[in-house]
Amino acid sequence: MQISAEPLIYGLIFVAVLVLVEGLYLTAFGKSISLNNKVNRRLELLEKGGAREEVLEQLRKEMTQHMNANGIPLYSILADKAQKANIAFSPSQLVLIMVVLSGVAFAGLTLATQAGLAVRIVVALAMGVGAVYIWVNNKAKKRLGLIEEQLPDAVELMVRSLRVGHPFSSAVNIVAREVPDPLGSEFGVIADESAYGRDISESLKALAERMDMQDLRFLAVAVTIQQQSGGNLAEILDGLAKVIRARFKLFRRVKAITAEAKWSGMFLSVFPILALVAINVIQPDYYADVKETSAFIPACLIVGTFLVVNVIFMKIMVNIKV
Repeated sequence: MQISAEPLIYGLIFVAVLVLVEGLYLTAFGKSISLNNKVNRRLELLEKGGAREEVLEQLRKEMTQHMNANGIPLYSILADKAQKANIAFSPSQLVLIMVVLSGVAFAGLTLATQAGLAVRIVVALAMGVGAVYIWVNNKAKKRLGLIEEQLPDAVELMVRSLRVGHPFSSAVNIVAREVPDPLGSEFGVIADESAYGRDISESLKALAERMDMQDLRFLAVAVTIQQQSGGNLAEILDGLAKVIRARFKLFRRVKAITAEAKWSGMFLSVFPILALVAINVIQPDYYADVKETSAFIPACLIVGTFLVVNVIFMKIMVNIKV
């Protein structure tokens, strides 16, 4: 039995490219860009001597630069995720990183495999673009998840601040100082914009639309209604915090109930690919008798199409909105 290590080499090269993206990011921006810092990034930039206006401008640029680059070819598929992840790399830098990683992958494929030139070029480009997309998508999911967890605590902190007599702008400023990233820097930008004359409700609406998060929309609407019609904002936000916690609790419960279905869907989606890799590793000439026939390529395309449709439908079936 002949064993080929080539499929494993493809996987190792892709993992190496994926790790290289994170390494470049941490090298460029240091640990301050990490989401698990106790002190948020805005405060760290201010402590390093940056002027308030400069820090605000830098953070606002990072928050909006990706959606402003939707016109770049193929970048639109990445722009929304990069905006939600608040990737500090500019769009041109991300595109350059895709090119560099594709070059690294091509060099690795050239040294470690016997694939033809056309195959190496296509696979290297897929690895470079795919690694950046997966990395950005994971960053976006992690960041949005942290914001969802932090938001009820932040709203309750504002409620306590309002109840002791602070104005709403001061309550937002307290959240900006006390809450770590990612929500701390977001509210810090809102506090700075308010200090320079922008209405807080507009800033909250912009944040909600940028993050595409329902709970943030509830917060923005609550503040806007209170500004227009009056009322006890502390009581309104206290009720909102309870609603957000209840939704978050329900979401976690639904997530636990559907966990088995999600893993089943993931297994059914990944198993054919793993089986194909295993066949090529254990017996590389398994398809030797049929791959030269005229029906081989169309059959591969049909199977690939069914696999893609399967992944899409599995994702739709387990994607339950709360």
